Amino acid sequence: MRTLYTGKTKNVLVDDAAGKVCLLFKDDLTGEDGVFDPGSNTVAGSVEGKGKTGLLVSKHFFELMENNGIPTHYLGADIDKGMMFVRKLSVPALEFVLRYEAAGSVCRRFSLDEGTLFEPPYAEVMLKNDDKGDPPISERLCIMKGLLKEGQYGGAMDVLTRVGDVLKDELQHMGLHLIDFKIEIGYDETGTVYVADEITPDIWRARDKNGNIPDQIECAKLVLDHINR
Repeated sequence: MRTLYTGKTKNVLVDDAAGKVCLLFKDDLTGEDGVFDPGSNTVAGSVEGKGKTGLLVSKHFFELMENNGIPTHYLGADIDKGMMFVRKLSVPALEFVLRYEAAGSVCRRFSLDEGTLFEPPYAEVMLKNDDKGDPPISERLCIMKGLLKEGQYGGAMDVLTRVGDVLKDELQHMGLHLIDFKIEIGYDETGTVYVADEITPDIWRARDKNGNIPDQIECAKLVLDHINR
């Protein structure tokens, strides 16, 4: 397989002859100044076994989404190799974000206090561009730049909300209150929408029963404990 794309926490591999696409989960974590943070655009370090753990967690949540009627790109996984097999999709350079309360960048951008509640949840779409700090982007600009077609923005927002409902409920069972999360969306040749990338603590913030926000490693352990019961 050749490496199609090298990301912060995953590499995208493709087998052109077989038409297969795989995600290789790495042990790297995002954050700043040695502090792990899923909302960061930089790699803060690595923890051995983190990639395999992330794959197990993502497998659980993708299967959960499918069971709730939400289409995903997930086709299977080889846990030992840290690889997830996925549908071949066109994935625009966008992140779809849903916030239940203020944390991270939204506090800095809008001078909001940490923990300010959003009722209803606050949705944003961000352009994936590290050099520009992943700026917010409107539906009009998404269409003007050829990232989305007419009607796809609203459809993606609907999927975002549905993912949030399932994710929030599942994390609640694990003693975690969902603060915010982001997903990527992909489209097949017919224009059908799928949830892409991953669903792990790398894409969400959550608060535990004591009011603390566990980092990606701690949160993944809580999820795995629940899965393995």
